[in-house]
Order: sequence, then C-alpha cells, then structure tokens
Amino acid sequence: MSAQANIFSLDYPDHLFVFFSPSHWAALAVLICILSALWFIRSWFTLPHIDRRTRWIVASLLLLQELSLNIWHLSIGNWDAGKSLPLHLCGMGIVLAAFLLINRSYLLYELVYFWGLGGAIQALLTPDIGMYGFPHYRYFQFFLSHGTLIFASLYMTWIGGMRPTQRSIWKVMGITNIYLVIIAGFNLLTDGNYLFICHKPENGSFIDIMGPWPWYILVLEGVAIISFYIYYLPFALKDLIAKIR
Repeated sequence: MSAQANIFSLDYPDHLFVFFSPSHWAALAVLICILSALWFIRSWFTLPHIDRRTRWIVASLLLLQELSLNIWHLSIGNWDAGKSLPLHLCGMGIVLAAFLLINRSYLLYELVYFWGLGGAIQALLTPDIGMYGFPHYRYFQFFLSHGTLIFASLYMTWIGGMRPTQRSIWKVMGITNIYLVIIAGFNLLTDGNYLFICHKPENGSFIDIMGPWPWYILVLEGVAIISFYIYYLPFALKDLIAKIR
C-alpha cells in the first residue's frame, strides 16, 4: 500500500499519537500563531467585504471538514451512528459555529463561545485520536476542526463585536444539561458514548482524575461552570475597569 493511501487507512500503527510530542506541540504552535495573527490584524477583517468573505470561507471549512470525516468513516467501513456523528460538544459546536458565522445569531454565539472554548481547548490539549498521529488524515482533520472552532468563536468576539454576559453562563449551562439528557437517550439507542457520559475516553483525558462513573459527570458539571466563568472573566474585568473609570 502506498504512503498516500496509508494516511487514509483504518489501521495506522506506525505513527501513534502521543500527548505533547513534537507533532502535538507543532499543531498547537500553528494554531497560536494563527489566532495571534487574527488579533493583530483584526481591524483589517472589519472591512465589510473581507468580513463577509472570511465568515463564509470559515463556515464552509467547518462544514466541509465535518463532511469529509463522515466520508472517511464510510470509506473505511467504520461509520457508526454511536460514534461518528458530530454530537459531542465540540462536534455540535462546529456545526453551530458555521451557522453562527452565516447568520450572526447571538444565542448561537453564546453556545459556540462556551462550548467552543471549553470543549475545543480541552480536546486540543488531550486529543482523542488514538493511533492516528502525524501525518494521518485524522491528525490534520482533528486539529483543523477544533482549531477552526476556536477561530470562529474568537472571530465573532474580536471582529463580530459579540460578547457573553453572566446570564449567558447559566443559559448555556441549562441548554447543555437539556442536551445531555437528549444525548443520554441517543446513547442508549446507538450504544454510543457521546459527551463521554457512559464511560471515560479510551485514550486518556483530564476526566481520568475526576473519579469513577457516574461521579465524574457531576465533577464535569462543576468544571464546566468554573471554566465558563474563566472564559467570561476578561469581559467581567473589562466591565469592572470601565465602571471604576
């Protein structure tokens, strides 16, 4: 089998992904550079035609990479309703981010901001991609999807002029828990593990230190609230400074 075919194969034992290996650090470094560039040239993106074009390009990229992932699963005979749909918070955030970029809905922004930053940052630090290290297709797709999700969230904050409020935290927590109940039922129907509410990720993650099932789910609730407040903190500090002045 050729090297080109290998990067799309189901089995990829020669390049196992290792946390904080050079390929992991390289992907994170590229993302940091892109986000830094977005911040420093953010005024350029406010030009109407540049903003519109960028939003449509990023939205298309989000949807096309998700479509490519499902095509890949189908092509290798590995598609499974209990594993392959974009129903984790990051996956759903990716889909919602595409529509957010197109219609600029504030509710979608609230969900994408907290789900995108909360889920994608944790996922990027502890990627759940098993054997698929560099240069497998799955390696590039994983970092592209999660990195673009963060990009979309920050783009709509820095260029789109949107921002969360303290009320947003509890609104998103409420929607998240409703979504969790729905996904729990879907997991039962498909023998899935979306949101990792049936068992912990197989390849290790921060969830490993949160106790056994089902108690780690309650810990995750607390972690979610804390992380949401952390992501809201810059805006709280900005409001406080403005009030003092």
